[in-house]
Amino acid sequence: MPRLLIIHHTPSPAMQAMFEAVVAGATDPELRGVEVLRVPALSVTVADVLDADGYLLGTPANLGYMSGALKHAFDTVYYPCLDATGGRPYGLWVHGNNDVTGAVRGVQGISKGMGWAKVAEPVEVTGEPGKADLAACWNLGATVAATLMP
Repeated sequence: MPRLLIIHHTPSPAMQAMFEAVVAGATDPELRGVEVLRVPALSVTVADVLDADGYLLGTPANLGYMSGALKHAFDTVYYPCLDATGGRPYGLWVHGNNDVTGAVRGVQGISKGMGWAKVAEPVEVTGEPGKADLAACWNLGATVAATLMP
């Protein structure tokens, strides 16, 4: 069964709401045959990434960049997974208080370096997530999961 790994750093109520919407989309009952694993960014291992067939990444924008937790996850898995995970699909959601540009650019740069395939536009939210933002998160989760369906 294909495996979708959700790597997230969820330190705020806004990030929690977005995370829950992404998970709800990825685990929609109509998307059969995809196992969804959720791992906090500070706990992700090389084995988690190697065993997954696709990825969803969630981070707050901190001081113009992705969270230190997600950066740590990338630092942990980058070289051990570099040659083995190319071409795998991924999606991204980012929350910031006023700007997420640097965080999105940083995650996309590392993901491109790993050879991962962006299968949906990032969900970028500043301020409190509204209904449309949470719907976009749901769609992100569903889209990435659907790319893995057998």
